[in-house]
Amino acid sequence: MVTGAASGIGYAIAERLIAAGGSVVAFDLDSRGLDTAAERFGDAFIPHHGSVTDTRDVQAAVTLAESAMGGVDGLFNVAGGLRPAPVTDLTEDDWDFTIDLVLRSVYLCTKYVAQSMIRAGSGGAIVNVASVNAHLPLFGGSAYAAGKSGADMFGKNAALELARHGIRVNTVLPGLVETPMAGFILENEGIMNEFYANAVLKRPAQPDELAAPAVFLASSDASYITGSSLVVDGGYEIGSYPDLSKHL
Repeated sequence: MVTGAASGIGYAIAERLIAAGGSVVAFDLDSRGLDTAAERFGDAFIPHHGSVTDTRDVQAAVTLAESAMGGVDGLFNVAGGLRPAPVTDLTEDDWDFTIDLVLRSVYLCTKYVAQSMIRAGSGGAIVNVASVNAHLPLFGGSAYAAGKSGADMFGKNAALELARHGIRVNTVLPGLVETPMAGFILENEGIMNEFYANAVLKRPAQPDELAAPAVFLASSDASYITGSSLVVDGGYEIGSYPDLSKHL
């Protein structure tokens, strides 16, 4: 099961899994994007339109996976987003929206997929997509950074608790990736000039460059890796993060 599968990193993960012979329950609010992907990938791409922050929608996605595929052996928590604003201007609604999307969704999907994996008795792997902002503050993104930091630690806690059931849990922390969600940064010339000046590899990532390590962490090649946090940011964390306050 892949959340946020209609575009960006989630889409790239689904594409890799299907290319390797797998089937994917693709969970997203973007029904048009899901329909377009289903036309491309065929029966291996099983769309599920719903909200990853709604318990009933998450339970329905798990039920669909069990009926359509016989169960879930891998979960990729990718769905994300934010409503940026400085702390002093950030509304409670926008705080709740962001925390729900980047943290509550990880908890809900992990909870119900893990229950399904435990019932099946064959273990599995869960990969969360957090952000380098779990480690680096983001001007205007306090809720996003706090939520992603929480998702990173939640993954470690889940790894600790679920290991006895043969379930591994790991987290990937992307830097700047060319996805629709990052449009407000990618389209800001001032921010991007600072990015190119400070980033080690001098470019944003493509979605597939995050999909590859995410799929690796769910594979048998990573059978002895759990509770890890893999930063995939082109070295941005060791560079210098731009001061977005000058541009927002």
